[in-house]
Amino acid sequence: MPQTPVTILSLPQIKERLKTADLIPLIEAGFVAYSNKQAVVPPVGELIFEDPPGETHIKYGYIKEQKYAAVKIASGFYNNPKLGIKASQGVVLLFSQQTGELRCVLLDEGLLTDIRTAIASMITLKYLAPKKVDKIGIIGTGIMAKLQLAYLDQVSDCKEIVVWGRTPKNVLAYQDYFKDSSYRVHIAKDIASLAAQCQVIISTTFSKEALLQKAHIQKGTHITALGSDTAEKIELSPTIIQMADIVVSDSLAQSQSRGEVYQARKANCLNTDRLIELGDLIKNPALGRQADNQITVADLTGVAVQDIMIATAIFDADKI
Repeated sequence: MPQTPVTILSLPQIKERLKTADLIPLIEAGFVAYSNKQAVVPPVGELIFEDPPGETHIKYGYIKEQKYAAVKIASGFYNNPKLGIKASQGVVLLFSQQTGELRCVLLDEGLLTDIRTAIASMITLKYLAPKKVDKIGIIGTGIMAKLQLAYLDQVSDCKEIVVWGRTPKNVLAYQDYFKDSSYRVHIAKDIASLAAQCQVIISTTFSKEALLQKAHIQKGTHITALGSDTAEKIELSPTIIQMADIVVSDSLAQSQSRGEVYQARKANCLNTDRLIELGDLIKNPALGRQADNQITVADLTGVAVQDIMIATAIFDADKI
């Protein structure tokens, strides 16, 4: 039997196929499969670079009874924009689960990683945000901060956004980026003032020191933390995890070695009775927010099932 031809999808082709992809239910199904032990997801591989600073993550696995296994290699090199190059880079490979043949190379330059992360953030808002949200706070000004608003209207009708970033010119550029959108972007002078105004806070930075502190957080706030995907990164004070009524992790296994939950473990600030895996929350929404005054936190470190689901959807888009 001749080998099946390999499909190579360029970034423009991927972007075109993304236009028709209904990603939230797809990524939800991946998380549910993961929590149901239907996915094989080995530990994350990673390379940390010092000069210039950067990192490469290797996430891979398969979901039983699906067609493909995926290997995703995604990098972030923080000095790239100074060279006129995107910070995010990467590729996704899809292999047949039946034969091991390489079926598709997705030359996404890190885009699918960014999008599937933003979709996971929206899923946490869907299940954990309070009913009344007047303002949503965004900490950070990069591509992940921008992508939050690309998908926000799928889970929330809030249009008032408050942003904070370390670099004033980047904050102004973020505000300007959305000047013709339906969102009204306000600039916070500091994180404390952002937290005082917002019922939902999404942190999107690569920080290695806690930005949000326990004293900043109002009753009823939901926080989604996206940036802490290595053992060194942290965006939330561990005491926020300690005081939260509900803490959701996208992967309990990965929370042993990375993320905000990992940092709270190290600081002896984790009450495991309040810890839920995201797939279990999706299966049983009653595990989520029960009262408007609860403080909820979602810690997203990124799981290979997200890459499997989004890459499969893009590859199969022309087969529907």
